[in-house]
Amino acid sequence: MASQGCNQALRRTSRYRAFVIATVLCQALTILVAQTPKPSATTTNEKMSACRTEQTQLFCGLIAWSFGERATDELNDVAERYAHLVLALGQHDPDYVDAFYGPAEWKTQAEKEKKSLEAIGAEAAALSAIVAKTSESSNDELLQLRREYLQKQISALAARVRMLKGEKLKFDDESRALYDAVAPTFPDTHLDEIISQLESKIPGKGPLSARYQKWRKAFVIPKEKLDAVFQLAIKECRARTLAHVSLPPNESFTVEYVTNKPWGGYNWYKGDFHSVIMVNTDLPSYIDRAIDLAAHEGYPGHHVYNGLLEKNMVRDRGWLEFSVYALFSPQALVAEGSANYGRDVVFTKAERMKFEKEVLFPAAGIDPKRADEYYAVQDLLKELSYAVNEAARRLIDGKIDENAAAQWLEKFALMEPARAQQRVKFIQRYRSYVINYNLGEDIIRGYIEKRSGGDAEKRWSEFAKLLSSPRLPNAVTQE
Repeated sequence: MASQGCNQALRRTSRYRAFVIATVLCQALTILVAQTPKPSATTTNEKMSACRTEQTQLFCGLIAWSFGERATDELNDVAERYAHLVLALGQHDPDYVDAFYGPAEWKTQAEKEKKSLEAIGAEAAALSAIVAKTSESSNDELLQLRREYLQKQISALAARVRMLKGEKLKFDDESRALYDAVAPTFPDTHLDEIISQLESKIPGKGPLSARYQKWRKAFVIPKEKLDAVFQLAIKECRARTLAHVSLPPNESFTVEYVTNKPWGGYNWYKGDFHSVIMVNTDLPSYIDRAIDLAAHEGYPGHHVYNGLLEKNMVRDRGWLEFSVYALFSPQALVAEGSANYGRDVVFTKAERMKFEKEVLFPAAGIDPKRADEYYAVQDLLKELSYAVNEAARRLIDGKIDENAAAQWLEKFALMEPARAQQRVKFIQRYRSYVINYNLGEDIIRGYIEKRSGGDAEKRWSEFAKLLSSPRLPNAVTQE
């Protein structure tokens, strides 16, 4: 087996060197043909010259196609081995494999083998070296993105291996290693400015956090109405998404209501275009969460993203690296960022307010006349989203303990104590993953709006194109 592996590595190296040599020869031949003195300008000679040029172009084209196919073969091999590595690491980290819909025997194999972290790390290093040697000269944008995708995903996997072996990283170093991004740092004064604007909008006396929680109680969805309200929200989000995005005809989802979880909602993508959307009912669900969860977990968020990747990447192209979703990876920033931004793609602000007032508020038994009041506060509160990152950064970097982190969230994110404690549990479990929501949304928003130029229809088309591609944070921020 070792000898076979060495032979495969040698063949890959030989193919790469052959590609470089052939490319140089092709360029030399093109120059030679261009510099060859032409005979007298007769029609026959002109035709012969044109024929030589066409033959040269055809020859070069065949070389490019041949080695492009070989590069694809190499990436296919890496992709399959990468998928196996993700499953292997999932044996050490129960949160690592967020979704898998490849061959069932692969999962069984991972469970039986139980590769050591050392073996997983060594193979990741080997795969990174192979990807680095594959050709970058392809004119196929998707093939270039695929190569970068594998590079970044494998690098993040190697970083996760090191963390599981005991390596300690600072918050920003960890997010850079796992998600290829670093969230901006905001001083307390920035958050204080937003808090001061909220002071005038929340009636009553006493600390703002307590006043906000008291005021917000009027907008809780009663538990007995939660499913009806959520179903209305997801039905509308689905209809609006299907009007712009072509999804497989058998795509589907089910909704489950759960408790005792560190998150508010979760999408478990099962493959074959089916998702299980879980809604946590540990804490009160406010009216804004209906559309937020429906869009983020369902349409046009995680369910659509995973479904389009399965169809376009796995089934249509046979790119098996997309049959598995590693949670702690750069892909997560695109997944969470696009799911958050999807709320503003599926509804314009005016459309959302109309639907909330006419459908959701009445269904929840909440006075629709207060919708504008409620969302004016929510818009300001969203500007405090980076407060969660600051709490996580300080907690992970050892500057505060979990109690201080909860107090920070109560003060700067206006969370009630129970929700602040739940969020601290999330941070302790998922650590720097929190940047994927707010930073991810900002990155995706900037990318889509730059390309769409404010045109609503183009926004949808660019959004669907992004969800169907291997783009990672680096590819998005560079455009």
